[in-house]
Amino acid sequence: MNNQVGLELRGVQIFLEDRLLISISDIVAPGDILTVMGPSGSGKSTLLSYIGGFLHSAFKANGQVILKGADISQKPAEQRKVGILFQDPLLFPHMSVGENLLFALPPDIKGRLKRHDAAHEALEEAGMGEMFDHDPATLSGGQKARVALMRVLLAKPQALLLDEPFSKLDTGRRDGIRKFVFSEAKRWNLPVLLITHDIADAEAAGGKVFNL
Repeated sequence: MNNQVGLELRGVQIFLEDRLLISISDIVAPGDILTVMGPSGSGKSTLLSYIGGFLHSAFKANGQVILKGADISQKPAEQRKVGILFQDPLLFPHMSVGENLLFALPPDIKGRLKRHDAAHEALEEAGMGEMFDHDPATLSGGQKARVALMRVLLAKPQALLLDEPFSKLDTGRRDGIRKFVFSEAKRWNLPVLLITHDIADAEAAGGKVFNL
């Protein structure tokens, strides 16, 4: 892989007091998925926090996070261009579905019509083209997950972090949402780091697995 693209974790170590929680070095190519597995409390989400730039001060970390050839380890979270999808969709309840998407659009997309077109196109991609004006509270869990993903992608991240985003979905919806998330990440050609304790997630992701 060309080191100018993708996500590289170079000698990343995370400590809680004197206890080493994580030690990892790996490279995730655009369109690929690295799954990090481990039980609750093993440090999975702590790794995600370090990559995203919001590691709690109780932890200490060293090592580099390289994204598209640039070291982002010391940059503030808002400058890292890393998208994160959490367990909860975290949609803004005071905004419509469409307004949630409009909020994520970068400022370089100018003009009300262009911005609305981009949000509508994202909803169409999610199979929810008629739901622009809907209240997020009226959506199913799977629909909320789709909107949350499209909101993350519309912000134009250069990497995608997935923090057990399927764990709270009904079993019947989980497979479909997994496929949607992974296919969209590939369509956007993003390196993906998936945090999970569910072997089914890792199997569906189909990439490398790092066990804690």
